[in-house]
Amino acid sequence: MIKKFDKKKLIHRSINIRKRVISNSCQNKIPHLGSCLSVVDILTFIYFYASSIDKSNFNKATRDRIVLSKGHAAPALYFVLEEAGILNEDVIKKYSEKKSYFGEHPPTPGFINGIEAATASLGHGFSMSLGFAYAAKLKKYSSNFYSIIGDGESNEGSIWEGAMFASANKLDNVFVFLDFNKWQATDRSLNVLNLDMMEEKWKSFGWNVLTVDGHNYDQLRLANNQFIKSSKPFIAICNTIKGKGVSFMEDDNNWHYRIPTLDEVNLAFKELQN
Repeated sequence: MIKKFDKKKLIHRSINIRKRVISNSCQNKIPHLGSCLSVVDILTFIYFYASSIDKSNFNKATRDRIVLSKGHAAPALYFVLEEAGILNEDVIKKYSEKKSYFGEHPPTPGFINGIEAATASLGHGFSMSLGFAYAAKLKKYSSNFYSIIGDGESNEGSIWEGAMFASANKLDNVFVFLDFNKWQATDRSLNVLNLDMMEEKWKSFGWNVLTVDGHNYDQLRLANNQFIKSSKPFIAICNTIKGKGVSFMEDDNNWHYRIPTLDEVNLAFKELQN
């Protein structure tokens, strides 16, 4: 299924999702708000343009698969799934109930529609998406496999082992998005480990690479066009802003764990007018 590229609609959807994520963080005391806001545009782009996933085919064996490997941004994924009609509003309202399957990280598949992998451990979701892609090659499926990874996650050895595996097995059905917001839980990414020259690193592992603005749908579309033509696994290094969309949250790492007050929610909503 070919989805129409409608930038205005993508922007409209991303604003709705940001509002839902912020409201949920306040109501249910869910952290990782900055990380969620930095990845919203990437998830919106994948679900509503790049992939063939929709509410009619999310459980078919030959489907495209989308794995949020940076699992702490799970609220963004939940509300993208709601926006896509894969989760309905009544189901996602259970977020605040006891024994809810909606947590800070995606749960084991089968409990929430559209969740492909439990990704609390950094680096593991990326590896699982490569396993899915390799299996699809063996079965001669034409599916594509999308994985979203983060800065801190790129410190993990499993990321680079997976990068070698994908290249060695010519997994040209793999499209990775690095949500490169330059922060980790406690510090700037460059102050924790050397994540400089990221493009050169991935190229040296045998991948096709494009660096883009991860909040610009035209640039994300350009990356998607290059992925379609790629004979190698492909990664878009997406320069993003932690807390994107709300001025007092942007590039402020306090919002990795901070919960917004109701007044802050109202201020954020004023900035996020459609």
